[in-house]
Amino acid sequence: MQAMALEFCLAFSNKDTAKHTAEMVGGRLYEDVNDRDLHNPFAALLCTTHPDLSALLSAADVGAYLIDRREMKTRDLVQPQGPQPGAVGVFTLVANTDMGHDAADRHWRDGHTPLALSIHLAMSNYAQLSVLHCFAGPLWDGFALCGFESEQDLRTRFFASREGEKIIAEDVAKFADTKLSPRRVVAVETRFVI
Repeated sequence: MQAMALEFCLAFSNKDTAKHTAEMVGGRLYEDVNDRDLHNPFAALLCTTHPDLSALLSAADVGAYLIDRREMKTRDLVQPQGPQPGAVGVFTLVANTDMGHDAADRHWRDGHTPLALSIHLAMSNYAQLSVLHCFAGPLWDGFALCGFESEQDLRTRFFASREGEKIIAEDVAKFADTKLSPRRVVAVETRFVI
């Protein structure tokens, strides 16, 4: 089992505020490619290892979480800072109440990952942000970051087949509450180094 990679994950309703915070504290910023509408859970998500929790909590207006970042598939070409290539589907997870957080998280990590990697063939990178603690905001259990080489690939090549789409949907329903889990945010990633 790999060691934990702890980060703070902050959700914002305003992309400008999120970008300003990222410039100040560093980290990975995932910004919605669209103007935020009322159906999306957030406009931007910032993951950072900056140690000033009180400053981070005062900046994030949607939610603030301690997460364990699990890199399940890494991208070969990554820029050390600045905009990253491609697009990221950010899926916010609310655990299936019948399983609870811990069992759902284990299934997501150990059961769902092999399926996702075998079915999302065009996916270039995949990370799971498992929520360990919610400081403020909705009680979410995690964020799946599904990276593709382009927004077009994310929107049209997410599944390799209709059968694969069905298999993924059935598996997700085992560990996630699909009614309470917010809809996907299509985002671009920018890395900030301070």
